[in-house]
Amino acid sequence: MQKIHSATVVVIGTGGTIAGTAADTNDNVGYTAGQIGVAQLLQAVPALQGLPLEAEQLAQVDSKDMSHAIWQALALRCAQQLARDEVAGVVVTHGTDTMEETAWFLQRVLAPAKPVVLTGAMRPASALHRDGPQNLLDAVTLARHPGARGVLAVLAGRVHGARELHKVHPYRLDAMSSGEAGPLALMEEGVVRPLRPWPDDDTLGGAILRTDAAAWPQVEIVHSHAGAGPRVVQALCDAGVHGLVVACTGNGTLHRELDNALAAARAAGVAVLRSTRCGEGRVLPPADDVADRLTPAKARVELMLRLAGG
Repeated sequence: MQKIHSATVVVIGTGGTIAGTAADTNDNVGYTAGQIGVAQLLQAVPALQGLPLEAEQLAQVDSKDMSHAIWQALALRCAQQLARDEVAGVVVTHGTDTMEETAWFLQRVLAPAKPVVLTGAMRPASALHRDGPQNLLDAVTLARHPGARGVLAVLAGRVHGARELHKVHPYRLDAMSSGEAGPLALMEEGVVRPLRPWPDDDTLGGAILRTDAAAWPQVEIVHSHAGAGPRVVQALCDAGVHGLVVACTGNGTLHRELDNALAAARAAGVAVLRSTRCGEGRVLPPADDVADRLTPAKARVELMLRLAGG
């Protein structure tokens, strides 16, 4: 067994399915997210008792309702806790719907040398066969793993990096994936088995954290599809959008009418970043207006941060 050091792990709760409840223990979908506090979640995992843990509740939301204000507060709190010498890492309980976006935001504004581990669940805390307790135990174990760094996520025994993480299924317990890159590590009976190097993405800087979240650049996502026209782009530009991410077809291709509308938006000063609707791979060849391996949702975060940083 590998040796795990005894430094403190701070567990920050934001809500999500892991903290959700339903009236019936057999109901895995008709629940209300964010009903149980993070301290109670920790108490429900016997293997965590006696470990040096600190718990704090930062938010209590269904992650579909995640906001920029919560992102800002979460990033600032993570930075404060990671700066403490006695803290080995931070665990964030979070809903799976927007986990990939939160993970990428934290990675790009913090790029932490210590681990920040996001975890959640696909079944509520009231479920007969809930997955939250094991995921939470794995997250704490990973946060205390020597050498681990960056923003990570662990669910269903698989560890993912913020860049590759994306949700691929609306219901299965193994709903999160790293795509063709594969997971960074596996959790095997309380032991972390690394498969690839820990992430080392550079930070875009924390300038955005020092401004009012309500004033962050407005970036929206549009989709290219059969019959796509210019009206959505025109309406967003008229509304004062600062940037547009395009979920392109195939290898970064666009319907010609949408392409023309985006060219007009660029000429008017709106930033455009291309991603792809495809579940795996990236747009080739890479270019300045291509989001590499980022999903459209994470590309929106990336463009917002770039615009905020000038």
